Amino acid sequence: LMAAALAQRNKQLKAAVHYTVGRLCQKIGEDHRRPFSRQAIAAIAETTFRQCDIFAKDLEAFARHAKRSTVSVDDVKLVARRSTALSIHIQNKSDELTQEHMSLKKKTTAKRKNTETEEESRE
Repeated sequence: LMAAALAQRNKQLKAAVHYTVGRLCQKIGEDHRRPFSRQAIAAIAETTFRQCDIFAKDLEAFARHAKRSTVSVDDVKLVARRSTALSIHIQNKSDELTQEHMSLKKKTTAKRKNTETEEESRE
């Protein structure tokens, strides 16, 4: 039963990847006035799916090697290291998220200080 459920989930994921790749190829094809054949879309979708599977296994292995049960940002950066463009993109996203996190922390801290100051002035 478990194997059947996994196989079904795998089929759904594959279909979702194929659909998304198809939409992207259609958009890019229109932008460049160069349509993609069905075979090209299927090949790109299959390659994408297989690469994601490899990434997932690598991420699990990196986390396990570090004796963690959760995949970290550093694991993702490690997976991306072979592709300069992907590595730069991941690093930029990581920096962006860190900035957002720090910004939210500052706002929360400032709000807390404001609330404390208001309460003190009322006393």
